[in-house]
Amino acid sequence: MVGSQVYYLVRSKLDGKYVTARPHAGEGDPTTSPAYLLLFREHYDALSYLNTHGSDLAPQFAVESIAAGQVGSLLERWGFTGIAVVQDPLLPRVEFLTQ
Repeated sequence: MVGSQVYYLVRSKLDGKYVTARPHAGEGDPTTSPAYLLLFREHYDALSYLNTHGSDLAPQFAVESIAAGQVGSLLERWGFTGIAVVQDPLLPRVEFLTQ
């Protein structure tokens, strides 16, 4: 990640939790599978993702921005395994990176 890069993430307005990706959720208990923080390179990509994959729930979420330099502390604070950078929000195509 580039230090001056800004990323966008999606957060629930109801409970404050971030939207995550769990690539191994189908292999047992989904709540215990590793969680990767879902990041978008553009604000409109995050909105496209919400509108495409959860249009009925989209009003319950907000898009927030975060500087690349702050991502590490966010991962540590919330206990995420790594990040999942969305390359294409419509498919979705995601690149998983661990700390």
